[in-house]
Amino acid sequence: MKALGIAATGMNAQQANVDVIANNIANASTTGYKAGRAQFQDLLYQSLRREGAPTADGDTLTPVATDIGLGVRAAGVKRLHTQGGLTQTGNDLDLAIEGRGYFVVNRPDGTVAYTRDGNFSRSAEGEIVTLEGYPVDPGMVIPENTTKVEISLNGTVSAYVGDAMEPEVLGEIGLATFINDAGLQAVGGNLFLESVASGPAAIQVPGEEGTGLLRQGYTEGSNVDTVKQITDLIMAQRVYEMNSKAITAADEMLQTANQIR
Repeated sequence: MKALGIAATGMNAQQANVDVIANNIANASTTGYKAGRAQFQDLLYQSLRREGAPTADGDTLTPVATDIGLGVRAAGVKRLHTQGGLTQTGNDLDLAIEGRGYFVVNRPDGTVAYTRDGNFSRSAEGEIVTLEGYPVDPGMVIPENTTKVEISLNGTVSAYVGDAMEPEVLGEIGLATFINDAGLQAVGGNLFLESVASGPAAIQVPGEEGTGLLRQGYTEGSNVDTVKQITDLIMAQRVYEMNSKAITAADEMLQTANQIR
């Protein structure tokens, strides 16, 4: 009897599903977070009789096969890169991307990472940095006596220095786009890394070639739909319970078979 092993794979799969849902719910308030969705595949099948095989009398062929599935497995977690809601903050260095694209940041180890989290601040040296202190690429320094920073929809960063009536252009923030956003590697801290599955990053000017626009004074919220997550959690719990009942039923059937004299 294979039901014990089959139901056990179902319990393992739903446990992974609950882990993904729990992570989504935990990050429902994380800036720029993209929800994940567990995906599953059925396992190999044991073929007891193939379709088209001769029947017992040899005059006809079976129209269907007799295949017994061996369970399910978690095939991966797909990240849903849909737009999150924008929240107005009024902070000059808060940026939200409306549309496609990622901010490019430089990590201390020399690698480049990508993020949708636009909660930026000014470092002690005047650089625009993330909450972890990673400088935004391309690096630009805000002068010490800057009174106001303006960031246009297409990423041009300007600063009003001192009593100047005209702003000083500091640089331009570009956005990275990928052929397959779902293939990006999540490494925590609201950061993603380029991978073979995502394809190489293409740095674009915001608003051009399908790239999103920048909204100054806003941040992008999580795209987690908490109502749907709770519904999915209840469904996963019920499926887990049904698999556990299948194990109980299979165990009782084996006990009955063993007691036959």
